[in-house]
Amino acid sequence: MATILPFLWFNAEAEEARDFYLSVFKNGKALQSMQTTDWVSGPKRRVPVATYDFDLEGVHFRALDAGPGDKFNEAVSFFIQTEDQKETDYYWDALTADGGVEHPCGWLQDKFGVYWQVTPAAMLRLIGDADRVKAERAMQAMHKMKKIILADIEAAYAG
Repeated sequence: MATILPFLWFNAEAEEARDFYLSVFKNGKALQSMQTTDWVSGPKRRVPVATYDFDLEGVHFRALDAGPGDKFNEAVSFFIQTEDQKETDYYWDALTADGGVEHPCGWLQDKFGVYWQVTPAAMLRLIGDADRVKAERAMQAMHKMKKIILADIEAAYAG
């Protein structure tokens, strides 16, 4: 059976990124690492390649050091569904630390440029409610936030 896993290309920070993510996610573990000889990735460009496999909350990742490549962007992000405000705050604060960037509606970019969405499960229920008036109030409140503050969304939902 085929295997699909997120594959993250870094210039030279793959090991550092892996270690950072392992420090953030409590159910993370380092797996295999591999360093190879020079690899040709274009005309007159040779770079040493290293890969670092790791697991975060049951998801297998592979990080690659292979020299300059395309930057990460919000077209691909990792979604963290949290249980409550405390867990939301934990992931938000950890992933924005040391140079991360806050974006609207619960999105952020960590110090390596990888995009994440940190979203409380309760917010998803509120903005998906069948009462579209309440759901729209919750949605409008979310649009005014960077980090999601669940109490503010709940208050907007309630009217």
